[in-house]
Amino acid sequence: MSSTKAFVDNYLPALLGQAWHLVSTQFHEVVEQHGLSVLEWRVLSTLASNGPMTISVLAEKAVSKQPTVTRLLLRLEAQGHVERATSQDDRRYTLVRVTRNGRRLVAGLIAMAQEHERTILEPLGQQKIDTLKDILHEIISRHRPRD
Repeated sequence: MSSTKAFVDNYLPALLGQAWHLVSTQFHEVVEQHGLSVLEWRVLSTLASNGPMTISVLAEKAVSKQPTVTRLLLRLEAQGHVERATSQDDRRYTLVRVTRNGRRLVAGLIAMAQEHERTILEPLGQQKIDTLKDILHEIISRHRPRD
């Protein structure tokens, strides 16, 4: 770390926040042009990509608080984009899954998001891309709340 830089210029949370903001802002505009809020996009694309999950796991992956996601799920369920059901494995848990209607809603956006990511990362080269993603996955894994 260079001693001539201000602390925040190399502070990991600040760097992650700045990078997230810069690379996501353009795509969030696309999401909103397709009639979805950013959180609706995160929830539906997470479910479409990962399959059914509990609301707490969904909230974590969608980077939102559980009560906020629960309220959003009520709206998405009323619109026919998601379904909730009691887990067969543990009846204390509710699983959420995307419906065919919800999957159709985000399918094109998922393809656009993949292209957006490719455009951002391609100049780095595959080795740096793999390293960056491996490090981010490790940080997430190490700091994920334990149940």
